[in-house]
Amino acid sequence: MTMARPKTPRLQAPKPTLERPPAIRGLLAPERFMKVLGIVLFAAAAILPFVTATPYIISILTSAFIYIVLAMGLNVVVGYAGLLDLGYIAFMAVGAYTSGILTTQFGLSMLETIPFVVIACILAGVIIGGPTLRLRSDYLAIVTLGFGEIIRITANNLQITGGPSGIHGIPTWSFFGWSFSDGLDILGIHFNAKVLFYYFVLFVGIGVAVVAVSRLGRGKLGRAWKSVRDDEDVSEAMGINGYATKLLAYIIGAVWGGFAGTLMAGHLSAIAPNSFEFLYSALVLMAVVLGGMGSTPGVIIGALFVSLAPEFLREFSEWRFLLFGVLLVVAMIFRPRGIWPANAVLPFLKKRQIPEVPPTESVGVVGVVENAGDTTGSPASDPATAPNDEEGRR
Repeated sequence: MTMARPKTPRLQAPKPTLERPPAIRGLLAPERFMKVLGIVLFAAAAILPFVTATPYIISILTSAFIYIVLAMGLNVVVGYAGLLDLGYIAFMAVGAYTSGILTTQFGLSMLETIPFVVIACILAGVIIGGPTLRLRSDYLAIVTLGFGEIIRITANNLQITGGPSGIHGIPTWSFFGWSFSDGLDILGIHFNAKVLFYYFVLFVGIGVAVVAVSRLGRGKLGRAWKSVRDDEDVSEAMGINGYATKLLAYIIGAVWGGFAGTLMAGHLSAIAPNSFEFLYSALVLMAVVLGGMGSTPGVIIGALFVSLAPEFLREFSEWRFLLFGVLLVVAMIFRPRGIWPANAVLPFLKKRQIPEVPPTESVGVVGVVENAGDTTGSPASDPATAPNDEEGRR
């Protein structure tokens, strides 16, 4: 005869004492407002060539959009993972030279060079990140700075890269026999090569870069990056492989940098080692820090400021870089966390109301403790009622 096992009580989580406030709806909800604002600005950039399509405006805006793609890649490394990289422009050089060599010497189109650019950037990220990402802070910054200079000096001394003269005659993008240089006529409107490339960078470059990087930051991998950035020791104690997480961030950032280099090579049709000096790494890092590390709108604002401010100050000739530096200092004094930090919320937007905690009634714990410590009123402390030793022994 088997005896029935006693039922074990099921543990249940206590009910929450506060009700979760309802989600914010409407146009003034922070997340929805930012999406609508991004769509409006994106549409404005798409309409701009119909308003003014001068070669100068289209050229500087295309370069600014390429800087946005480059800064979004660096935002993964610096903003999400917290790795100080002072040689990020080297990945742009890897992508530009890979596409330049394959198009000018092997006859491939720019589209066909993309897989080779991705492989080259992954190898570059593993080569530099594999042995060095165990370093932290200043040591990692010095190593990445040296890596950037090694790439530039190597390109300056190799024959296949054109030496100091670089590579010239890089073709523009083409798709199955049709090239941007052929132009395009739609509804009686002629789009030349520069305008077509402008739209290509806007839709493919910025569209893919911004959406992909922002979604990565909100996903599981992005949370792991931010955990390693905040405290690597604690994140490893919670089961996150800090080294693999940082290496993956470095590789993804390298791929984005190489893609931006491919876009820049197609835009300028010529590249040289002087285009990948340390100054450009500092400018891209400045765009991320100035805009707000880990903030997608902040990085876009920082990249536009860094790339367009010198052009707007060109009228001041020799003084424009001095004024540019003054503007940077002023911006960092009044906005030390960036123009648009990652947790910034516009003041006129709705905020989720936090319910007030109801007052809790006293359960008498203090009184119990006080009574436990005060034995003046207990029977044992009264000589008249306390039992003697003999009665206690009985």
